[in-house]
Amino acid sequence: MALNSVSRRALLSAVKVQSSQQVACMGSISKIGNREVVGYGYNGDKNYVDRIDFPMPAIRFKENTPDVQALHEKAKGDWNKLTLEEKKALYRASFAQTFSEMKAPTGEWKSVLGVALVIASMSVWIYMGMKTFVYFPMPDTFSPEKQNAQLERMLALKANPVEGPSSMWDYEKGDWKQ
Repeated sequence: MALNSVSRRALLSAVKVQSSQQVACMGSISKIGNREVVGYGYNGDKNYVDRIDFPMPAIRFKENTPDVQALHEKAKGDWNKLTLEEKKALYRASFAQTFSEMKAPTGEWKSVLGVALVIASMSVWIYMGMKTFVYFPMPDTFSPEKQNAQLERMLALKANPVEGPSSMWDYEKGDWKQ
């Protein structure tokens, strides 16, 4: 029985999807090497990440060597028979850092503060350069004498007598209202 063209295309696309998934899985396995997958991991990825908020990575930190495998076999029994060094070696085979090592200050704030201060100083220098070489000088009308003359002219013309400066001027006394 011959397959029609629609079902043949669907079959071929399903085979392509399945083969691409197999390639993706094989690629992730080749990236983790000989390390044991021990859990779901962060977002379901098979990777190792030291995180305080997600303390259980998907794979062990170190690859399985004969020494580590022997320690794992010994740990399946009574843990009281393990020495302190063997317990530490087992921990370091599974994890790169302890919680206290993860929480320890790194000093990164110094570089962040340094970069922020460099950017702030550069912006001040750019502002000073723009003020000196690019911007035009302030107009003459910004001088205090010219502003006083403009206010006197507005009062003489009684400009904006409802809410403006003329409403606050007492024309009989020649002074500002209280």
